[in-house]
Amino acid sequence: MECYAPAISSRAVHHATLPDAGGEPIAVLRRAFELLGVLSAGPGDCLSLAEIARRSALPKTTALRLLTSLVQLDAVERIGAGYQLGGRLFEFGERVPQRRYLREAALPFMGDLYEVTHETVHLAVLEGTDVLYVERILGHRTQPRPPSRVGGHLPAYCTGVGKALLAFTPEATKLLIAESPLVARTRYTIVDPNLLLAELRMIRESGIAHDKEESMLGIHCVAAPILLDGTAVAALSVSGSTDRIALDRVESAVKTAALGLRRQLTLTRRFISRNEELASLD
Repeated sequence: MECYAPAISSRAVHHATLPDAGGEPIAVLRRAFELLGVLSAGPGDCLSLAEIARRSALPKTTALRLLTSLVQLDAVERIGAGYQLGGRLFEFGERVPQRRYLREAALPFMGDLYEVTHETVHLAVLEGTDVLYVERILGHRTQPRPPSRVGGHLPAYCTGVGKALLAFTPEATKLLIAESPLVARTRYTIVDPNLLLAELRMIRESGIAHDKEESMLGIHCVAAPILLDGTAVAALSVSGSTDRIALDRVESAVKTAALGLRRQLTLTRRFISRNEELASLD
């Protein structure tokens, strides 16, 4: 299946409507979002109709009708015999205020981390018991390549950024433990809830989290939370090969960057609050 031919945008189609896929409009909308979720889950960027139908548990005819309308809306692109997420979704995502402010504030600090380490740098937030990768700067030395991707999810309990966030998010930790058993992604993944809780306590004390080949063999990740009023709103990390990463230097750099981003977000929050206050007086 060829999935890398140039796509033809259909931005001119502004009045496309989702088809009646057998139910009320909200049910059709829900199914359309399920298809978008399938396309965002990967692996890879492009999936065939048969694979999309299989993963969504929808009849191929229903999936095709929905995909056709999503293509007209530029929410999905058709590439050869496959489908991938469309450019319209990227534009919408770039306009989500909280994510945009966080990403824009974090990028200079991520750039500093990259310059110091030349390894892969991540910015992530917690979504339920998973981490969502908001931004990534890929290192020069990318073998083995980290399993993360921008817009992708990984389980929080086996990633550095995830454990940094869980350590300061007790509600998510309780939910995660309640959903046990934890699934091992490698032979080093911590799947014993008591051992995980003990590690989270150490992370709260040190301010540093490690993924020691727990999400992928050959990868070591060092992460630190971004704390605002005691709440972890995001996490920064550096990932590299276990036989190459300089832990002492990376730990110090990650903690410094996390503190810098924390100060920047505090200033940004005050600026936004002040502008909203002034706007309310107009």
